[in-house]
Amino acid sequence: MRSSCTWKVAEVVSCCRFLNKSFGYQVIMFRCAFLILFLALGNELHLSHGTEVSVNNTENKLCLYANLMVNFSVTYEVGVNKNETVIFVLPENVTTEGSTCDNTTSTLKLSFGHGHSWTVEFTKKNKTYQVDTIVFSYNLNDSSVFPNSTSKETKFVTVKSIITNVSVDTYYSCKSENVLTVESVIQTLYDVALQAFVINGSKSDTDTVCSADMTSTTVAPTTTVTSTAAPTSTPTLPTPTTGKYSIAPDVNSTACLMATFGLQIGYKQGDKEETINLVPNITEVGGACGANSSDLILTSDTITIMFTFSNDGKKFHLHALKVTVKPATGDPVIAVNNNMSIWAAAVGSSYMCNKEQTLNVTDTLTLYTFELRVQPFEVNKGEFATAVECFMDSDLSFLVPIAVGVALSFLIILVLISYLIGRRKSRTGYQSV
Repeated sequence: MRSSCTWKVAEVVSCCRFLNKSFGYQVIMFRCAFLILFLALGNELHLSHGTEVSVNNTENKLCLYANLMVNFSVTYEVGVNKNETVIFVLPENVTTEGSTCDNTTSTLKLSFGHGHSWTVEFTKKNKTYQVDTIVFSYNLNDSSVFPNSTSKETKFVTVKSIITNVSVDTYYSCKSENVLTVESVIQTLYDVALQAFVINGSKSDTDTVCSADMTSTTVAPTTTVTSTAAPTSTPTLPTPTTGKYSIAPDVNSTACLMATFGLQIGYKQGDKEETINLVPNITEVGGACGANSSDLILTSDTITIMFTFSNDGKKFHLHALKVTVKPATGDPVIAVNNNMSIWAAAVGSSYMCNKEQTLNVTDTLTLYTFELRVQPFEVNKGEFATAVECFMDSDLSFLVPIAVGVALSFLIILVLISYLIGRRKSRTGYQSV
């Protein structure tokens, strides 16, 4: 008989919580912890290998190269008012049929499994090239990936990439995570090496590094005799103050939207990376509540940010963000993302994440939230309803790093035992001679 708990890490956590609350047995939690350890080890070992492909042109010369890692998180329906989320990776074994190379446009299509594909569209202009769109298609009829799916169709999600201004005859390199969110699909790219429009059939040894890697790594400057002043680094800002924000239909009504969080914004101005905190006591609150859409607008002297929440009658999520930052010097920095699907929870409940979250709005602006809790619909008596916690806040999230550590220790012990056995056999052989 098949268990009602599908064995994926996120769902194992939920299943463990249910069993613990129902029975209260310590042995259940121990077995759940061991199962999470096993799954985490499996994930770590699987994720340690990237997907590497090469595409040749009609002259049988290399024209496209990719070596990268992609994680997928897909939420799909399994029944009435019931969804499940699966997490899987772009496998090592893919096919490149449908990939094409041209002088100004190229397509990298990676097909895998039963009817799934991941497609990257490149364009070139003058001396640079970029990724225009990434299209991910997934077949809900594949029961090995989407068990119990009520839909049997193949779905497509398209997202605009932040991979731009890559110099021709260089490859794009980015070790940092790049999270792309559209509707119910989250794609996480990391350890990326991509080169389109390869010249003379040979991959370049020179890379164009993404801005996220440049800001997270400090390189010691070489000693030269110049009159250029030494670069200055932006001081690290303290954790932002947690603000409490709410909207009411009128002065005589209770809140219809509530939110609390600390907010920090990182943005790119020219070649500089800047950060700024939203200060609650000098921030004005505005917005509106609707049946299917609600807006929260926060305005200060230097920051204007609009959160747009949507709901489908069952669940709500953050659908869009528009952020404007007015630096002391230079032009305003404006970032808009209308294809988000985060902070999701059932209508009538709230979403909570006390740990720091990072939201990449665009390639030039990132939000960092702290001690977050939001409820944009069906607020009763001006109080938050029961919260849906993010996984980072869960009481079992600590098991993942422990699982990895224990697994690595176990592997080291196995290696030592193998070495000792081999050495003992060798010594026995010498004595018999």
